[in-house]
Amino acid sequence: MSFFRVEDMHINLGEFSLKGVSLEFERGEYLTVMGPTGAGKTILLECIIGFYHPEKGRVFLEGRDITDDPPEKRRIGIVYQDYALLPHMDVFKNIEYGLKKTDSNKESRRTKILDMAESLNISHILHRKPTTLSGGEQQRVALSRALVVDPRLLLMDEPLSALDPQTRHTTRALLRQAMRNRDITVLHITHDMDDVWALADKVAIMRDGRIEQHNTLQCVFNRPCNQFIADFVGATVFEGTVLPSSNGHCLIDIEGLVLSSTDHAQHGENIKVALRPENIMVFQQRPDNHSVQNIVEATLEDYYKEGILYHLFFRSGEVRIPAVVTSSAFHELNLERNRSSFLSVNPTNVRIT
Repeated sequence: MSFFRVEDMHINLGEFSLKGVSLEFERGEYLTVMGPTGAGKTILLECIIGFYHPEKGRVFLEGRDITDDPPEKRRIGIVYQDYALLPHMDVFKNIEYGLKKTDSNKESRRTKILDMAESLNISHILHRKPTTLSGGEQQRVALSRALVVDPRLLLMDEPLSALDPQTRHTTRALLRQAMRNRDITVLHITHDMDDVWALADKVAIMRDGRIEQHNTLQCVFNRPCNQFIADFVGATVFEGTVLPSSNGHCLIDIEGLVLSSTDHAQHGENIKVALRPENIMVFQQRPDNHSVQNIVEATLEDYYKEGILYHLFFRSGEVRIPAVVTSSAFHELNLERNRSSFLSVNPTNVRIT
């Protein structure tokens, strides 16, 4: 039986609702939940912690039905985007606040708080009030307060979204280390793909109160189950037909563009194929290395710059192929609109969905 499981959860709060949500994950796993605004992500989180009672469906933790348990009996921690720190208490007392309910020994509490503060690099601010802290420091205090009670499950609702990019990067590293050291099980709501790549074992994508896809990070990002998921995670899905093949690989005809895949399908079958732009390699000249496969000549139709990356849009016949390269690679390749280049994608990255 799974460590945590939601079964067929329904709730209607008017503007927001859940419609038959089911998901599960194991102890120590890190699940990120994504989806557009209004998809029901925060309602899901608050039903799990017990702030709302579902109209239908059950919640199980460590094999026990906790659907009717009050929040304080569930031993589930929660961290919100605004951190909800108590402004009249110093950092030490903020972290201690929930711990008093589970540990009556003052020295034991102090030891736990100091250990947690050291692991999240906030030992030097334990005497300060929350209003004197930076956003990153407040966020780490909120995490410390949630983790110090040793929750069976930690829920986080956009905990890094208010931080600047460098602080988010630093905090992700601290968070990843703290979770691994303590074998914490996490459900993390986020809109940031960097959170997902850096932290997640599994991903659930929500839309209109439903789970559209729930699987491992690699499966969801490389094998999106529908066009909505593909658009959301930045993959491109093509329709193709399987051709005869003799080398053990699957040959797929995509409007005249033939690609080899290590996935398998039946000759003549109509299938869908997903490509990720970061898996497309770009060359000035046709590569003569025999290990380079699926070589395609294509014309650069358009591009735009985003940070240190260039997003490129090539065309080969009727097929438009997105790719992404670094700024340095863009200039080294001397890429220009309407100029031909050569593209390649490894057969292992041509995924049949």
